[in-house]
Amino acid sequence: MSDYQCLKVETRGRVGIITMYRPEALNALNNQLTSEITAALRAFEADPNIGAMILTGDGKAFAAGADIKEMQPKTFSVVYSEEFITATWEELTRTRKPVIAAVNGFALGGGCEFAMMCDTIFASEKAKFGQPEIKLGVIPGSGGTQRLTRFVGKAVAMDMILTGRMIDAEEALRIGLVARVYPPEQLMEETIKAAEQIANYGALAVMAAKETVNRAYETTMSEGVRFERRLFHGLFGTADQQEGMAAFLEKREAKFTGR
Repeated sequence: MSDYQCLKVETRGRVGIITMYRPEALNALNNQLTSEITAALRAFEADPNIGAMILTGDGKAFAAGADIKEMQPKTFSVVYSEEFITATWEELTRTRKPVIAAVNGFALGGGCEFAMMCDTIFASEKAKFGQPEIKLGVIPGSGGTQRLTRFVGKAVAMDMILTGRMIDAEEALRIGLVARVYPPEQLMEETIKAAEQIANYGALAVMAAKETVNRAYETTMSEGVRFERRLFHGLFGTADQQEGMAAFLEKREAKFTGR
């Protein structure tokens, strides 16, 4: 994993950490960076020793948005024919292993959308979120109008998208955009702790839990509960279910194997 130009990639036990690294551009998302993120996610997804991932940004930004210098010259025929965004941005939506976004500064435009593609967001007290695309004569194009609305509701989403205003970590926590807020110096330590906790549970149950929660945004309540029930039943065919329940009854730590 040493061939990346715009990323720092490392592992901590069973946790894979992907750090966006374009310090000269506040980690603005260009084609190279998003392509490298796709490659890193696929590598961790294929690695049986990795149970959870973290996506973060180096310096004072998570990602300050899409790279305007790269986007500005594009025309409709170019973005449509090359499937701009679709081609390289959406691997986060396809990973089966959980991904936590650790937002340590600006997460604006595409950066905010990238964070929302992750399974949950932890933020530092200095984090700033926003969808300022309206100021550029466009709208969010990587799911911002859809995910933000589902996560925080129509009124707040309309406010943020139509005015382009930024919100701080405290407001993001209050409206449900982020799950936890930490002092900047504690963000990565606490995010790694949470990722390690997830990674050490049974991999099949973790993937099933992620898949089931995501289904809640895509179907009716009755169909969602039916889907949940079938996956719940299916986990009774796994060794991890037997081990987990036996360990509980025997008052010991479970030793999950992902089978």
